[in-house]
Amino acid sequence: MAPLTTSRTWSPEVFAAAVGDAVWAPSIHNSQPWRFRCTADGADVLLDERRRLAVCDPDGRMARISCGAAAYNLRLALAVGGLPARHRQESGSTLLHMWPGPQRPPTPLERRLHRQIPRRHTNRGPFADSPVDTRAPLVLAEAARREGGQLDFVTGEPALAALTALIRTAEARQLADPAYAEELRAWTTDADHRVEGIGPCAAGAAPHPAEALTRRDFGGAGHDTTRDVSHQPVVAVLAVLGDGPADAVRAGMALQCVLLTAADLGLATAMFSQPVEVPAIRERLRCVVNPIQDPQLVLRFGYAPTTCYTNRRPVADVLEA
Repeated sequence: MAPLTTSRTWSPEVFAAAVGDAVWAPSIHNSQPWRFRCTADGADVLLDERRRLAVCDPDGRMARISCGAAAYNLRLALAVGGLPARHRQESGSTLLHMWPGPQRPPTPLERRLHRQIPRRHTNRGPFADSPVDTRAPLVLAEAARREGGQLDFVTGEPALAALTALIRTAEARQLADPAYAEELRAWTTDADHRVEGIGPCAAGAAPHPAEALTRRDFGGAGHDTTRDVSHQPVVAVLAVLGDGPADAVRAGMALQCVLLTAADLGLATAMFSQPVEVPAIRERLRCVVNPIQDPQLVLRFGYAPTTCYTNRRPVADVLEA
């Protein structure tokens, strides 16, 4: 068996195995904008600028959120392996530096969440009109808090109506931009074996006008006759205090903790980034939930059949020497 560490860092075998878990994090359009580097005293999580979406993510905030989610998976995998990582935020393309902390056995919660890494996936299909356990929002909100985030649940018909209108308006504004439509087509593939982008199986059926929340159209098949018509969706806005590059990475770690917790509770999750990608609408979204925190993403929780998973690039493609 390979040793856990070589001098002051993880062994290449241990680190590569952990990166194999890290890459199953979600990313906008499944662009996978991350790279990982083992160093003499630990490891770095880096932003791959070549994979940043220039039109819908010009400042790289969504890419940094994606990298933060991957960093959370990496931390979780190393902790379950018995050698958890400590970390600090960096600047530029190097987002986080990690180094080995004291060895300890993983906690039961870490084991449970780690088991959900390969099971978690974004739901791009209809949700069942079934009530969510009333305790679930409390558990999910606590998961966000553990990583420095805040999960504000949108309750009451007026607030839900305002939120759904913002998502619909943002989607319409984006689709009116030819550059955005071209970028979306570039990350939509008709080949399910492609290791990046959204294939037809994972795309789900095309959005239906009667849906409770407007989904992004990744070129799925015709309208689903089992469309989502729930009038009481469980919807929350993930927010953090601060809106700089480091805050986006922190939001990504909070996001992944929430997503794995939801999977552990048996819940499906859908993500809506449209209203935070349009600056004017993002400001209006802030007023719907919490004017103090900076909204990062809209999440929906509920029950839904397992849909197809998106693929990932091989670990060798995201490791730097």
